[in-house]
Amino acid sequence: MTKQPVLHGPRHILLRYLSVSLFSRTAICCGILIALMELLALLDQMTPILRRHLGITGVLTYMILHLPAMMQTALPLSVLIGALLMLTQMTISSEVAILRASGLSPVGFLRLIVPATLAIGLLGIVLEDQITPRTELALASWWNRTDPHPEEGHAFWFHVPRGQASTCGMPVTNQSTASELAHVGYVTHAGHEAWEIDLYDRDSSGRLLRTLHADHADHNSTKGWTLHDIRCTAVSFADLNATAEDDTAPEARWINPFGPADMLRLSLDSSPLSSGMILDALHGRIATNLTPGYLRASLFERFLRPLSLVVMLLLAMPVIYIPPRTGLRSWLPVWCLGTGLLFIIVQGMFRAMGNAGLLPAPVATVPGLIIFTLAAGTALLRNEDK
Repeated sequence: MTKQPVLHGPRHILLRYLSVSLFSRTAICCGILIALMELLALLDQMTPILRRHLGITGVLTYMILHLPAMMQTALPLSVLIGALLMLTQMTISSEVAILRASGLSPVGFLRLIVPATLAIGLLGIVLEDQITPRTELALASWWNRTDPHPEEGHAFWFHVPRGQASTCGMPVTNQSTASELAHVGYVTHAGHEAWEIDLYDRDSSGRLLRTLHADHADHNSTKGWTLHDIRCTAVSFADLNATAEDDTAPEARWINPFGPADMLRLSLDSSPLSSGMILDALHGRIATNLTPGYLRASLFERFLRPLSLVVMLLLAMPVIYIPPRTGLRSWLPVWCLGTGLLFIIVQGMFRAMGNAGLLPAPVATVPGLIIFTLAAGTALLRNEDK
C-alpha cells in the first residue's frame, strides 16, 4: 500500500487568513495613529511654515518627510491594537471556539500569528535603520535651508578624533598627538556653512596648545572646510610659565573629517542613526552628540524590535478566553491594552537608564521583554486551566 500524503492546505489557508487579518488591522490602526500625530505636529509647525511663505507645498513636504518617523513610533501600539481587534472579533463570532474544537491549541493558534508579527517587526527594523535616518536628515536640511533666522539655531560641541585635528589650521610639531574640541554657534545652507566657531587644540595630555575663533567656515567638495576671519592664540610652556601669542589670518584650512551632513546632524537635538552610523560613532569615525550608552541601547532595541512585537501579541492573546455571550461587555481587552501600554512605559524606563549609563545596553533592553513574556504566559496558562 502506498502512504497517502498529508494535506497541509487548510493550515496554509488559516495562516494566510490570520496574517492578512493582522496586517490589515495593524495598517488601519497605524494610519489612524499617524493621522493624529501628523495633526498634532502640524498644529505646532504650521505657524513657522507659513511665516517662511512655504505654503501648501511646505506643509506636504513636512508631512511626507516626517511620515517614516511617525510610522516607526506608531508601529508597536498599532500591532497591539490590531491584534486585540482581530482576536476579539474572532472570539465574539465564535471563530476561536470553532478552531479550538477542531483541535487547534492556543499555542498552535499563536504560532500561526507569529510569522506575520515578525514580518511587521522586520519592516520596523528596515524603517528605523534605513528610511527614517535619511528622511529626518532630509527634513532637517530642508528646514535649515528655509530658515529666515538661522542665527537662532542650536549651538553644539564636538570632538575631532585624535590624529585628525586641524590645530587651528597652523602647523604643529607632532599633529598625531593633538586633539581638537570644537564649538559651533549655528549652521546654514543645510550644514555647508558654520558660524561662530571656536576651536581648542590640546596635546595628548589634555594641555591647551592654542585657541582659535573664526567668524564662519564653508565646505567645498574638493577643498573641504575653510575657516574665515581667524583670530588664534597660541599657548607655550617654558620653565613652568605659560605665555600666549596672538595671531590673525584671513582664512585657513580646517582639517575636519566631518562633512555638512554631520554638522547638520549635530545641530539637531536628536537625529536618528542607522546601525552602520551607530557603529561608526562608537568608533569615533563620525561626529555625534549622543552618549555611547545611548548608542548601544539603540542598537540593541532596534534589532529586538520583532521580539517586542511578539510580546505585544502575547499580551493581546488572553482575549481569546472571552465568553462569546459576554461579547463587548468584557473588560479583558481593556486590561490587555493597559498591560501593553505598561510594557511600553517599562521599556522606556529601562531605556532611559541605559541612555544615562546606569545600565548596560543588554540590561536596558532585554529584562522588560522577559518580564512581560512571563507575565503573558502565566495569564494564558491560568486561563487554560480554568
